[in-house]
Amino acid sequence: MTDASSSAVVRVENLRKRYGNLEALRGITFEIKAGEVFGLLGPNGAGKTSTIEILEGLRQADSGTVSVCGMDPAREQTALKERIGAQLQNTVLPDKIRVEEALALYASFYREPASIELLMDRFGLREKRRAFFEKLSGGQKQRLALALSMVNNPELVLLDEPTVGLDAQLRRDIYDLIERFREEKRTTLLTTHYIEEAERLCDRVAIIDRGQVIAMGTPRELIQKSGKGARIEASFTRPVPTERLRQLEAVVDCCEVDGKYLIHAQPTAVAVAALVRFLEAEGNSLLDLHIAQPTLEDVFVEMTGRKMEG
Repeated sequence: MTDASSSAVVRVENLRKRYGNLEALRGITFEIKAGEVFGLLGPNGAGKTSTIEILEGLRQADSGTVSVCGMDPAREQTALKERIGAQLQNTVLPDKIRVEEALALYASFYREPASIELLMDRFGLREKRRAFFEKLSGGQKQRLALALSMVNNPELVLLDEPTVGLDAQLRRDIYDLIERFREEKRTTLLTTHYIEEAERLCDRVAIIDRGQVIAMGTPRELIQKSGKGARIEASFTRPVPTERLRQLEAVVDCCEVDGKYLIHAQPTAVAVAALVRFLEAEGNSLLDLHIAQPTLEDVFVEMTGRKMEG
């Protein structure tokens, strides 16, 4: 990896980790620039959590080099903890600790902690300040976990699947908080297996599968690399042989599923015009037409030959 980006907060090169016979990380390389929201996107078991735990200093890499805020997480854990905040997949606290007590406890670990009162306001916890941890809902526990990750006012925030198990409204609340991190120019690493989450939140994404980075770039760049273009879903008054549709201008591929035709096209407008002309010439007509742009899911499928499953 080059050292061209002096503003990189995280640098990872050829990172490898094995658990017995399982090679969880197989030479991962990426860097995160100051102030960006960077996503590690991949299915469960892809190696995302192993990567983030190594960056946090919770696990030792087998080989490769890692730099976080200019430090080696394996050797400079104490100094590094002052500068990073982390939200793990599962935050477990004593059942009878109160929200404000948990924040005060974590704040006591740092030389220059953030204001507990401001954190409670920011993460919507003021009304629950006296509530026991065991009495909090799943969303409230997640907001507390995020507040705890910010208690030292970190320059880098590491979030491991922060919205897993949350309903749609709570997920949007977390999105708003992460977008606020971007506004504050706070560097953020987010792991997720939600396609729409990565597309909405991340400035850049590394798609990771089976311990390897298989693609990296902005969501728009990755989607533009999709060789099959937009997806047109159409149904007609009469069946049409798929091989005839594949011959139309700008159609890349086509298949029929339960009477609905799935057409990949690029450019889309040219393909739609060709489709309409073809149907008119055949005395056929459209019953339904829906156009969807490619997604990161499409990129993953094209590169791996399978869907990204949780």
